[in-house]
Amino acid sequence: MKKVAVIMGSDSDWPVVKGACTQLDELGIPYEAHIMSAHRTPAAAAEFAKNARNNGFGVLICAAGMAAHLAGAFAGNSTLPVIGIPMKGGVMDGLDALLATVQMPSGIPVATVAVGGAKNAAVLAAQILAVSDHSLAAKLDQARENMAQQIAEKEAKLQAELGT
Repeated sequence: MKKVAVIMGSDSDWPVVKGACTQLDELGIPYEAHIMSAHRTPAAAAEFAKNARNNGFGVLICAAGMAAHLAGAFAGNSTLPVIGIPMKGGVMDGLDALLATVQMPSGIPVATVAVGGAKNAAVLAAQILAVSDHSLAAKLDQARENMAQQIAEKEAKLQAELGT
């Protein structure tokens, strides 16, 4: 199975990004997590992105706030799918990061999840990898079934509380 790279622009992103790693663990997807900056370590970030495919990665997840150029820097240096997680914070409370992540030039896409949407980034990475991995696709199907069951249980609890 291909690995997922989980890259964050700062260690302050870790409390949110950890949710992506937890989801990848639950699905049995190998990953590496690193701190790199599009601005403070541009050469290291570019080098990692350029070599990611040869190093066994299949998807790159990049989390950054404010200027949020990290996902774009990775997308500009790799043809692997890149998923951006805009991080909350700054003067615009994450809106600037969302816009910086989603507004990419033609030909250099970044799939973008919600501000702070680390779990969905991991699920999207899993869905991308599952295109060619039937075992992983089955795990995703089971996870969806589990979510539906949890909702059904909550509905039954609510109806019991209402006495209906």
